[in-house]
Amino acid sequence: MTGNTMRAMSPARACLLLSLPLLALFWLGLQGQGGIELGVKSLAVPSSQDVSVLLLHYAWWPRLVVALLAGAGLALAGVLMQQVLRNPLASPTTLGVASGANLALMAATLLAPGLLVVGREWVALAGGGLAVGLVFMLAWRRGLAPIVVVLAGLVVNLYLGALTTALLLFNHEALSGLLIWGAGSLAQNGWDGVATLWPRLAIAAVAAWILLRPLAILELDDVSAKSLGVSLKYLRFAGMGLAVFTTASIVSVVGIIGFIGLAAPNIVRLAGARRLGQRLLWGTLLGAVLLATTDLLLQNFSGVLPTLIPTGAVTGALGAPLLMWLIPRLKLQGNRAPQAAIVLVSRHPAPARLAFRLAFRLAIGLLLALGLGLLLGQGAHGWYWLSPDNWSVMQWRIPRVMAAAASGLMLAVAGTLLQRLSANPMASPEVLGISGGCAIALIVGIFLLPAPTSGMLVGIGTLGAFATLLVLVALNRRSGFVPERLLLTGVAVSALFDAVRSVMLAGGDPRGQQVIAWLAGSTYYVDLTSALIVGTLAALLALCTLPLTRWLDILPLGAATTRALGVGLNRARLVILLLVALLTACATLVVGPLSFVGLLAPHMARLLGLSRAHHHLMGAALVGMLLMVLADWVGRQIIFPYEIPAGLVASLIGGAYFMWGLRRL
Repeated sequence: MTGNTMRAMSPARACLLLSLPLLALFWLGLQGQGGIELGVKSLAVPSSQDVSVLLLHYAWWPRLVVALLAGAGLALAGVLMQQVLRNPLASPTTLGVASGANLALMAATLLAPGLLVVGREWVALAGGGLAVGLVFMLAWRRGLAPIVVVLAGLVVNLYLGALTTALLLFNHEALSGLLIWGAGSLAQNGWDGVATLWPRLAIAAVAAWILLRPLAILELDDVSAKSLGVSLKYLRFAGMGLAVFTTASIVSVVGIIGFIGLAAPNIVRLAGARRLGQRLLWGTLLGAVLLATTDLLLQNFSGVLPTLIPTGAVTGALGAPLLMWLIPRLKLQGNRAPQAAIVLVSRHPAPARLAFRLAFRLAIGLLLALGLGLLLGQGAHGWYWLSPDNWSVMQWRIPRVMAAAASGLMLAVAGTLLQRLSANPMASPEVLGISGGCAIALIVGIFLLPAPTSGMLVGIGTLGAFATLLVLVALNRRSGFVPERLLLTGVAVSALFDAVRSVMLAGGDPRGQQVIAWLAGSTYYVDLTSALIVGTLAALLALCTLPLTRWLDILPLGAATTRALGVGLNRARLVILLLVALLTACATLVVGPLSFVGLLAPHMARLLGLSRAHHHLMGAALVGMLLMVLADWVGRQIIFPYEIPAGLVASLIGGAYFMWGLRRL
């Protein structure tokens, strides 16, 4: 369905057209459960012990009603968020509200289960409110510009996802039952979910109707709105508070349902619903239709699927292509490229001397990681220095340190290549979704191949990373690789990765614990042979970048200048993207997809004054190695005898840096 086709029909026709599959699936679903007549009779309180009637009354009908309510509520929250922020890409998923609510519920389940008795929705409301408050804080200085808000939502989502992964890693058995729910499960065992949702959503609908006229003023600019005597601060707070409350109520019952809050409002907007009242009415109806259709489709084909697939994961997988389709069609006002993130510093007068100092610090970090540790419960207490000839311990530490250093080197070099290629200071394998695309391919390979070798996984991961790069190029070539378009495409790829991860982990496969550990970036499973292979690959790939330094100095000057200086632009881009794919795949295989070293190391090298391409690459590589080695050491020691994976430690540090960078825009 093209944009012209959407604009040619009214919102009512669009909703009616998209309701036809729902009606067909509704009829098929009742036919599969015993027929229309039995289905209608089962709505009453069943007095018989007929299993079909009981299943219809206590499972099928409640699930359908919950799907309709949740879809309508998420669409309502999406419309409110988009109106308050004047941002067509705002939704409960992209702003981190759903992730914050999910993390709060998981933390309460582990640390304070008594809070759940008070009310799950209030715990979820607190988590979602903190998440959106953090997004607001990061984007407030830029006037809540759409691109900055979406970037802030991306990093908050990633950060909260890292914390969620940590909880799952250390409490996998206690939280295993929450994996399916957290991925967005609409399965019901009665009418309790309906009884919980409908009064809260009714209150939200009435409140939205009361706020309809005040919120419509937000379509004006701030100066015009203030001239009418409206307090924009309190109005935005009321609108966002209502959206967060609605989202939290839904998450507390069914978990995270992705992209309904993004899809429904934008579809009715493209169909001609310009006024807020129209978008609230038709967007809410369409949200109910979309989620119910997706869930009925999943139920009708669940018999042919090898595992249980949560509905929320399916909506996320469908929503990622939708976001990619929407990005070039939606006008993003105030989306100036975040060039202010580049801090202008003077060039270092002696880059070689600086590189030597970084290498010296890296050597100290390596000695620290290899020699300094904690020894408890073995006749000694506290810190100790390990003797180099103590091979019984060194045989475990050396591979981990080598793997951490090699992965840091590869991610740092990949991030430097991307930043210089795109002239985008926020580009990195993690932020652009390349690590996510690589992780999707690796997870699929781990689950589908009977006994995948390391070489096979590297090949599969490289294909996944390169396929993601091709998607990035295809969607952004016409716009000239504008930074914000690239970043938003990365948001879509990351959403697809989250959906695939949820499907794989919710299936109950025993390999799920290993996948969680790998996603967190643990070097625990690396042996000496694998470490030597990874180290050799890292060194070879880093050396392959040296002949490209002339291209990397010229490419940030723009396409016209690049061609005028005799550089084949398409060939240069293809070679660099292939190298980025290889570097990302090898590093992701070791430390998982979320480390942020690819973003952090190039920035730190540039802040040190390393601006020329070969100096920038060298400095970023040394900084990346040092960061990952220290992250691995801190992860081993901070809660000894337990461990926090190196990739998780690096993601928490890198995510904090990303937030700091956005805050300074």
